[in-house]
Amino acid sequence: MEAKKLKEALAEIRKGKERKFEQSVDLIINLKTIDVKREGVNVVLNIPHKIKDKKVCGFLTEKSELVDSVREPDFEKYKDKKLLKELVNKYDYFIASAKLMPKVATAFGRVLGPVGKMPSPQLGMLPQENETAIKVAMEKIGKSLKVRMKEASIKLVVGRENMSDEEIIENVNEIYKGIENALPKKKENVKNVMIKLSMGKPLRVEI
Repeated sequence: MEAKKLKEALAEIRKGKERKFEQSVDLIINLKTIDVKREGVNVVLNIPHKIKDKKVCGFLTEKSELVDSVREPDFEKYKDKKLLKELVNKYDYFIASAKLMPKVATAFGRVLGPVGKMPSPQLGMLPQENETAIKVAMEKIGKSLKVRMKEASIKLVVGRENMSDEEIIENVNEIYKGIENALPKKKENVKNVMIKLSMGKPLRVEI
């Protein structure tokens, strides 16, 4: 199967059967000669165009009007495993006041860490707890994409049907570049790249 240019491929996949819902645009990067367990990719990438709204929760000293908040006195109740699991599953990202981080790590780290949702200095940790810092963190999260490789094929949502081709292409190029840079042998680890709508067939593309 010959690889298509990205613009050409997007035009092709948009010709597919119309659905009653807005489909996502998915990128599939198939890999080769990589040991997934030893050389797995685990990165947070910044993308030019927001794909969807993210559900965010903050571990904060004071309740915020900007974000759902779990205050320090509430930490205790999350010793209940069922409540903790519900909290972790409900949100895509967590932010935290830097001064609360040791307590956040103790109370939530064992669950947030393995699923890649633990606040970090790069994403989600607030040096100062105020509205400006929360807004900055939320904007950054809105244009962030977490990539955690679990098998020799990375599947990601890179856009939505209602986005322009240019926006999707810019997202794809940025995401692909970030993933390629994170691979141990860079481009040599990439077997092929495909793009598709969520309900459509994948088309091979060259990037």
